[in-house]
Amino acid sequence: MTAEIEIRRDLVRLARALFDRGYSVGTAGNISVRLPDGFLMTPTNSSLGTLAVDTISKLDSDGRHMSGNPPSKEVTLHQAFYDSRPQTGAVVHLHSTYATALACLADTDPEDCIPPVTPYVVMRVGTVKMVPYATPGDPATGESIRALDGKCAAVLLANHGPVVCGTDLHSAVYAAEELEETAKLLIALRGQKTRLLTSAQVDELNQRFNAMK
Repeated sequence: MTAEIEIRRDLVRLARALFDRGYSVGTAGNISVRLPDGFLMTPTNSSLGTLAVDTISKLDSDGRHMSGNPPSKEVTLHQAFYDSRPQTGAVVHLHSTYATALACLADTDPEDCIPPVTPYVVMRVGTVKMVPYATPGDPATGESIRALDGKCAAVLLANHGPVVCGTDLHSAVYAAEELEETAKLLIALRGQKTRLLTSAQVDELNQRFNAMK
């Protein structure tokens, strides 16, 4: 089995797991994985629950379609992470309910959308900023991500949903899951007196676990 076939199979399996747990619905969401000669991406208008190994889109490093079904319209969004964060090996964009809710709330801090309520959101996700709203597929979203200069491994697209990158497919999926579960906690805690991790505690986590930021 070639490495690319194995990655394709992992992509189908992990996408289905996200779909089955309600992290995406219908044809919402898209995932990509970097390869030595480009990247794989879920096709346009495809459900994360019914992907097929041989129809996954393959693009070159410049985002040109090479094989498989046509890619998601969010190609430029994904490519912005690959270009601005060289360590990125995969990107996961979901419309998961609670993270998307935070992206719609007027009082979500655009500079720090996900306060450090648990150590794991610090370790696996890092600082999450809000990216200004743009029509889905608009290259402006990619430009906004590039403007962050690679400082964030995750963002919330205003009124749209979360995007998370990781060093490989598994780490990106796990970080996307952690982001959604933390968003759920934050929604549950709204209006309550909440104890956040201190700056010193966050710094210790970053130093000990080399948090991807």
